[in-house]
Amino acid sequence: MNQDPPPLLEAISDALALLNGKRTIRCPHPGCRIHIRYRHVTPDEAKSLIDVATDHTRH
Repeated sequence: MNQDPPPLLEAISDALALLNGKRTIRCPHPGCRIHIRYRHVTPDEAKSLIDVATDHTRH
């Protein structure tokens, strides 16, 4: 799926979060600004969060 890159401020915010040990998952649907940021979760919890963030019909 082709998607525009996030705006510069979002990219900077994501990079800063990553430096603090957080992962950011964004919805791939064009125009959707939903994102989930997490840290210190189990692999099962991470999968659940990724599933919610990437399934546009769930948010």
